[in-house]
Amino acid sequence: MILIEVVEQIPLPAVVINQDGLVLSYNHLMESSLQGGMARGISLQGAFSRWETSAHSKIIMAESKGKRFVFIEGPLDGTNDVLLIGTETSELSALVNENKELKNLTRELDAIIENSYDGIYITDHTGVTWKTNSAIERITGIPKEYYIGKHVDALIKRGILKSSVTPKVVKQRRTVSLVQDNYAGKETLITGTPVFNEEGDVEKVVTNIRDLSDLNELQAELSKMNKLNDKYKKELDLLKNKSDRLDGIVVNSERMKMIYDTADRIADVDATVLILGQTGVGKDILAKHIFTNSVRSKEGEFIKINCGAIPADLLESELFGYDRGAFTGANRQGKPGMFEMADKGVLFLDEIGELPLMLQVKLLRVLQENEIQRIGGTKPRKIDVRIIAATNRNLKDMVEKGDFREDLYYRLNVLPIFIPPLKERRDDILPLIQTFLKQANEKYHMSKKIDSKLKDFFFTYDWPGNLRELSNLIERLVVTTPTDIIQLENLPSEYSESNETVAGPASIVSLKEATEMAEAKVLRLAVEKYQNTYEMAKALETSQPTIVRKLKKYNLNCKKGEGHE
Repeated sequence: MILIEVVEQIPLPAVVINQDGLVLSYNHLMESSLQGGMARGISLQGAFSRWETSAHSKIIMAESKGKRFVFIEGPLDGTNDVLLIGTETSELSALVNENKELKNLTRELDAIIENSYDGIYITDHTGVTWKTNSAIERITGIPKEYYIGKHVDALIKRGILKSSVTPKVVKQRRTVSLVQDNYAGKETLITGTPVFNEEGDVEKVVTNIRDLSDLNELQAELSKMNKLNDKYKKELDLLKNKSDRLDGIVVNSERMKMIYDTADRIADVDATVLILGQTGVGKDILAKHIFTNSVRSKEGEFIKINCGAIPADLLESELFGYDRGAFTGANRQGKPGMFEMADKGVLFLDEIGELPLMLQVKLLRVLQENEIQRIGGTKPRKIDVRIIAATNRNLKDMVEKGDFREDLYYRLNVLPIFIPPLKERRDDILPLIQTFLKQANEKYHMSKKIDSKLKDFFFTYDWPGNLRELSNLIERLVVTTPTDIIQLENLPSEYSESNETVAGPASIVSLKEATEMAEAKVLRLAVEKYQNTYEMAKALETSQPTIVRKLKKYNLNCKKGEGHE
């Protein structure tokens, strides 16, 4: 009875036979394998159609009703009986195949772990290291074999680890991440993930160790490359298809190209800009160009105020606004000033040299603290405004005379840009003429053209009023000239003297006098265009001493003030 119970516990087909080969006992797996062809007292060999015993080992190959079996023979202690344990070869093949698949999966898993760029560190739930990969050597500088069998607490005590996520993962039963420096000072991201068994308990912890120093270097390099790429892109945008016009602005002379290139570069820099130059040179056009090409144009407005065109007693309320009841006649709701209206945008302070000293103090506070206070108000208001100022006056001389605050001057003079007068950039004159002529023709629905001799006059005239004077004169000529071709004789009377100088004498003169007049005209143009007598001599294809002599003859001085010989 005891023998039957023992055999029944065997998880494979099993049978006990005596020395004569008769069946003494068997389990239900053996009976089901032979489909009822098993009984006590029968010959086991007779129950099979085929029975072969190996000569070198106690292994029996048997077959019954198309099923093949493999039995292993073993004695039972204290008896002459024999225990045979076997299985169908189909099941054995399945086990062999399953074992092969398991080995393949294990090999693939080992390859994946070993070839991971990140360190892989596997422990059991107690913290004992079970497996790791070669990447751990790159990150820590310690051979991977050293870790096997070591407890994480021991590694922490040795200073190899600063802390471990394993106990945190086991306790919290979830993925845990932390950033720490390893013993070599490298910043690492450590992420531990639990592996649960069938009962739902944490069986192992798989820790991924990523060297952030490499990633940080790559990110820094990528950021550097992106910035460089943005820089090159902006420069390419500036150079690509660079024409004489930038959004309707005529830029043909080298000096103006440099000015507008500078403007494009500082468009997104929030530093204060001070634009200097004579009246009518286009300071407001440059200021608007800076705003239009900046990120502020997407969020804020371009607000312009002429500090010299508004009475001093009204200028403060226009700039800073006022609260209700601030003064008699004030709006009941109060009124925001130009600074508030320009929040997130640009405030263009034209003719800043005309700003009264009292308001210079308030403007200085705005530049220093980025806040304003309305007239009659009690609380300051934070603002985000970029200041662009412009003037035709010499602020430095005004500072010396006490008419302009020195501290405000240096606050404004962060990015100074000087726009030369039109007579110093004559390459812009003819393109400007075409622009203004087109605008006037479109405005008055005309199709006037300008005679070449008149263009010569325009090119040599000194234009004390600069762009504004040129624009107004073109519009005036388009309206007043009765014919489609505008000629020299159509010029207003105030230009007649200059006209005679350029077009030539009104009466017959000697060839020598005419030659001298033409020579003087060419030299005047050269003086304005070139920096010294050497450049002038090269351009006019003569010697430098000749240029010096001619300048002395016509009482002309070159730009750098070289003396006459």
